[in-house]
Amino acid sequence: MQYSKKVLKHFKDPHNQGVIKNADAVGEAGNLKCGDIMKIYLKIKSPLDKGGWGDYFIKDIKFETLGCAAAIAVSSALTDMVKGMALDEAMKLTKDKIVEELDGLPPIKIHCSMLGLEALHTAINEYKS
Repeated sequence: MQYSKKVLKHFKDPHNQGVIKNADAVGEAGNLKCGDIMKIYLKIKSPLDKGGWGDYFIKDIKFETLGCAAAIAVSSALTDMVKGMALDEAMKLTKDKIVEELDGLPPIKIHCSMLGLEALHTAINEYKS
């Protein structure tokens, strides 16, 4: 199985890894078949904090992932991509954009990008409710 240089870089030196104490929202996703588990922590900044009526946005994001190199790389790249993004914009992110950001994933590892999105969407939906 061949990984891109970007996948290996994110795997060896993941960005935004860790926990946010007192997170505004937490989302978790897992795959029983492969054993990957991802947990996403969000700190949200509201429009009032910005002094206007704009969208709520992701002020900070961290992750904990137990899984393969692809799962860790997806978590790292995903958190980089959505940090500072409006919640509605982050909900529109697709697995294809994550895979593209990593310069591809082996077909058998594409499901990792779906787990990352599922954890992110769960956290955002938790915050919105």
